[in-house]
Amino acid sequence: MQIGIDIEEISRFEGKTLENNRKFLERIFCKEELEYCFSKHKPAEHLCARFCAKEAVIKALGDKTISLNQIKIINDESGMPFVFLPEMYQEKTCKISLSHCKDYACANVLIM
Repeated sequence: MQIGIDIEEISRFEGKTLENNRKFLERIFCKEELEYCFSKHKPAEHLCARFCAKEAVIKALGDKTISLNQIKIINDESGMPFVFLPEMYQEKTCKISLSHCKDYACANVLIM
């Protein structure tokens, strides 16, 4: 069992738009993640939380060769976030918790 955690300042993603920051955002997020985040009133909070989740997954796996856009954080039908791991880690089970407040977002990951 491996655990990963990450926390970031939301301000890192404030003001980012698809029109002005597409290349930067697409290096980190997949199309579904971007659609979800930009459908929210405050997209920066959701972008930052998903970024934290990806960083926490990389820490838990101990594999710094994984690029951020190889990990997908998508909400299921009930609204809970679900992690899609890179193909080489498909046998692993991943549980995740995301949170954000005014200034920070964080994520905890448990990989079994």
